[in-house]
Amino acid sequence: MACAAGCTDRAGRDAGNAAPAAAAPAASPSVPAREPQPAAPAATTPTSAANAISYAGFRDVRFGANADAVRAAWGTEMVGGPGDPQGCYYLYPAPNSHDGLRVGFMIEGQRFVRIDVDTDGVEAPGGGRVGMSADDIRGRYAGIVEQPHKYVEGARYLRSTAADGGSVLVFETDAAGKVSEWRVGVPPQVDYVEGCG
Repeated sequence: MACAAGCTDRAGRDAGNAAPAAAAPAASPSVPAREPQPAAPAATTPTSAANAISYAGFRDVRFGANADAVRAAWGTEMVGGPGDPQGCYYLYPAPNSHDGLRVGFMIEGQRFVRIDVDTDGVEAPGGGRVGMSADDIRGRYAGIVEQPHKYVEGARYLRSTAADGGSVLVFETDAAGKVSEWRVGVPPQVDYVEGCG
């Protein structure tokens, strides 16, 4: 990567004022000069939600930010968008899988308001995950408020409010008491049972 003004070398010297390097010895006539090799492409790490979700939002993007900030924080292409810019919609990391949303970012009224997760590979604030038992969740979070699931008999919503009261984490369990998905965001959107439906 090229160094702009103000850069320093590994020894901490101003790179713009560093002493010129000693000239390389001339190649011997019997040994052909080595062609410079192209730089290897930089390794890229796919962006993920692992360890990036908090009660405040995603990475440094807080609930209340706009959709462009969410896209920038994710760092790679996202799909989804508004039918009505003032309405409710989700942004999903591309490609959008049809076997479950995995991670979805809810935008309503042009503001980031909620994150939905349905995979065990992403940890909720406080350490909860898809696949844990309701008892595991109760043991991790103080002051859990429980409600029966709207559609699944025997299933539950386990709701934990952030210490500052500004956002809420909701775990949904199945009838067997295992977490099937979770979401974090601000009321009232975090409590929309059907998401943007």
